[in-house]
Amino acid sequence: MARKPPAPLVTLEPEQSQRLVTALQTLLDDRFEVCLGRFEVEELLDFFARECGPLYYNKAVADVQTLLRERVDSLESDIWALEKP
Repeated sequence: MARKPPAPLVTLEPEQSQRLVTALQTLLDDRFEVCLGRFEVEELLDFFARECGPLYYNKAVADVQTLLRERVDSLESDIWALEKP
C-alpha cells in the first residue's frame, strides 16, 4: 500500500491555489500539449510545494537575514555618527 506523501510546508489560500491550478493547466496545454484535469494539476502543484517549497522558503529566509544584517550595520554606523567627541 502506497503511503500518502507529507503535507506541503507552505499552503496557499484557496483563491491563490485556484489561480495557480488554472495557470498550470494553461501552461501545460499551450506549451506542452498536455491536458490534465483539475485533480491531476492540484496533485502536481502539491508535489512542487512539497519538493520545491522548502528550497524557495529557505532561500527567502536567508535573503531576509542578509537584508536585516545590512540594515543593522547601517543603523550602527548612523548611531556611531551621532556620538559626541
